[in-house]
Amino acid sequence: MYKRVLLKLSGEALAAGAGFGIDAIFIHKVAAEIATVHALGCQIGIVVGGGNFFRGVAQQAIDMDRVAADHMGMLSTVINAIALQDAIEKLGLFCRVMSAIEMHQVAEPYIRRRAMRHLEKGRIVIFAAGTGNPFFSTDTAASLRAMEIKADILLKATSVDGIYSADPKKDATATRYETITYNDILRQDLKVMDTTAVSLCRDNKMPMMVFSMREEGNIARVISGEKLGSLVTA
Repeated sequence: MYKRVLLKLSGEALAAGAGFGIDAIFIHKVAAEIATVHALGCQIGIVVGGGNFFRGVAQQAIDMDRVAADHMGMLSTVINAIALQDAIEKLGLFCRVMSAIEMHQVAEPYIRRRAMRHLEKGRIVIFAAGTGNPFFSTDTAASLRAMEIKADILLKATSVDGIYSADPKKDATATRYETITYNDILRQDLKVMDTTAVSLCRDNKMPMMVFSMREEGNIARVISGEKLGSLVTA
């Protein structure tokens, strides 16, 4: 159903409930799902978070300068990107890590035209280090990269199966939205993505699907057009 997608993976998801670090078994399962989607003929860009190591806005950074903390968070995303690249390449696929912060020994610098060329050649591209700027989350980086590579949709894989009216882990009466607009997310202050990312997607009419990555095969199902999770439109 989609020719080119941008997949957003959270760092916490790669920890698979451990809270810190990378779960080796789970990251290989994610790589296998990405390989399945690639086999369908879909071009895939990926943005990974770094919350399983360090978050610039977390309690652990409370006494730190925000800029320094955010830079540490960006470097955490590079660790996750390299780990995911390794898992994908073990399946025989070609994968490139492109970093918004230059570090030539471990990743290519992010250049939009080069990223587009990698995708056209059938390579999987992982975008690391967020936007390269402090005060911007990896959600904003995912929105930005989705627009830059002209993705058909932004896929946000999370630990819950969609967008709810309240936190389903805390409120048993929370209801799930099958479809919702970006304006409704902003109006209801739903904690799906940060407001910068939501506004960016809304202003550029980028559709987004929020779904659970806990069930194996969900990424391929979404790509194939199955109605999973919540669809967000402008």
